[in-house]
Amino acid sequence: MTRAPAPVDLPARPAGSLTVWQGTALYVGAVLGTGVIALPALATRAAGPASLLAWLGLVLLSVPLAATFAALGARYPDGGGVSTYVRHAFGARAAAVVGWCFYFAVPAGAPAAGMFAGAYVAGAFGGGRRTVLVTAGVLLVLVAVANGFGVTVSGRLQLALAVLLVTLLLTAVLTALPHAQLRNLHPFAPHGWSATGSAAALLVWSFAGWEAITHLAADFRRPSRDLPRATAVAVAVVGVLYLAVAATSILVLGQDAGTSDAPLAELLALGIGGTVHVLAATAAVLLTLGTMNAYFAGAARLGAALGRDGALPAWLDRGGSAGEVPRRSPAVVTGLSGLALAATAIADVGPQPLVLLTTGSFVTVYTLGTAAAVRLLPRGGPPHRCALLALAAVAALLVMTGWYLLWPLVITAGALCYQRRRRAVAGR
Repeated sequence: MTRAPAPVDLPARPAGSLTVWQGTALYVGAVLGTGVIALPALATRAAGPASLLAWLGLVLLSVPLAATFAALGARYPDGGGVSTYVRHAFGARAAAVVGWCFYFAVPAGAPAAGMFAGAYVAGAFGGGRRTVLVTAGVLLVLVAVANGFGVTVSGRLQLALAVLLVTLLLTAVLTALPHAQLRNLHPFAPHGWSATGSAAALLVWSFAGWEAITHLAADFRRPSRDLPRATAVAVAVVGVLYLAVAATSILVLGQDAGTSDAPLAELLALGIGGTVHVLAATAAVLLTLGTMNAYFAGAARLGAALGRDGALPAWLDRGGSAGEVPRRSPAVVTGLSGLALAATAIADVGPQPLVLLTTGSFVTVYTLGTAAAVRLLPRGGPPHRCALLALAAVAALLVMTGWYLLWPLVITAGALCYQRRRRAVAGR
């Protein structure tokens, strides 16, 4: 039987600064932020109460998926994250593809996240689409500035935001539940059972994030111990809160759960009353800031690692080591995010197309990442069994994603063309 490579946690590696709780907060922010403030409505619109089956399925999928990426991050603590694992398993070309899919998904996803928060702000203060777009732009600037101070500042900020997030969601669920009515579950599948698959494709956005913090594995004090612990706590918190919010939205709001732009605000308004829309808007902005902060931090490390490995220009590599602050990589992500937001404004479309383009890229990342885990993790152990289960589940998601896989195919072509051009230049 072939042995998997030994864990890479070398004494010479600079010590990181992230604690277990800061890592947990980064996970919670990455996975639970914007999805919970907007996607219950989109999923209900797609499949009705049957969308709860999609939520449950993706919560269950999160367990082996998160465990797989935690095991890989503990063994290979490197800023390249999934790109590093794929490079060990399948070589430089595949690593460049998965690295590009993640790196260039963030500029598409960040404006969508900002627009989700902007819908809450517009609901509270008015201004319509202009308010939505301005809010998204301001959030992009704030998260870029926060990451300019390094991962330690980002981790402390994230811990405070995660406490706020959990408190807000528990308040919304517990105060709104007395208004729940079982008749809101009927009809359970108004658009047919196949619509559950469409809802699941949308909800991948909600569960994207288990791979994001692996880019920060080297920034943990003890990656082999702290990363799995942070993952385990985050999986439990995320699973419980997602199911609670999704079920409460349907049981309390009924058909309105699929038409509201700000379902969380509706729950708070029913449960607490008063000027809750203002409170919900403030919380939505902070929660979105947390999600974007986590992804920008991961993308900053990834871009530097891709520059180091030759998958992107080498000048991105500066500041990419643990304990250093990469600034060029997040500057690129910020600029591309601004362009994507501008394109959205000009085309006069909502965030849903950006969500599906982003999830198409993340499903591709998950497919290659879990395939790498099957090859790299010790055979017969629990992490390897989790990787097999995760790969099978992600393959099903790949089918459900449909034509939105065209975007990661375009990204794949770009990555391979860049690699070919780089080799041609080096061979001169």
